[in-house]
Amino acid sequence: MAKTYRRFSTEFKLGVVEAYLAGEGSLKGLATKAGVDHSLVHYWLKKYHAGELSLDLLREEESVETAQHIAALERKVGQLTMEIDLLKRGLIAAPATSSGRSLIISGPTASAPDEDVA
Repeated sequence: MAKTYRRFSTEFKLGVVEAYLAGEGSLKGLATKAGVDHSLVHYWLKKYHAGELSLDLLREEESVETAQHIAALERKVGQLTMEIDLLKRGLIAAPATSSGRSLIISGPTASAPDEDVA
């Protein structure tokens, strides 16, 4: 059976560690309240004292996530730009409507006028 690991945000870790350092409870009590094992909180505490768990790291994580999101959006813009260029050149056939006659910009063509209408 594959083991699944939970990931905790830096903000969550800092909250638990800072609560412990502020004397809001014991290590085991805060770990139970947070839903994690006390050894994990102890590990986070060691990382905090070593300077490996800070708001700077939180900002770096957010920066990386933002950069990934921007890259995904830039890829999508590039894809859509290529599709627009192909449509402008007529290299992609426009989807046909039920009548079979349609223009992308102006919509369906008008029907022939009735001669009886005056």
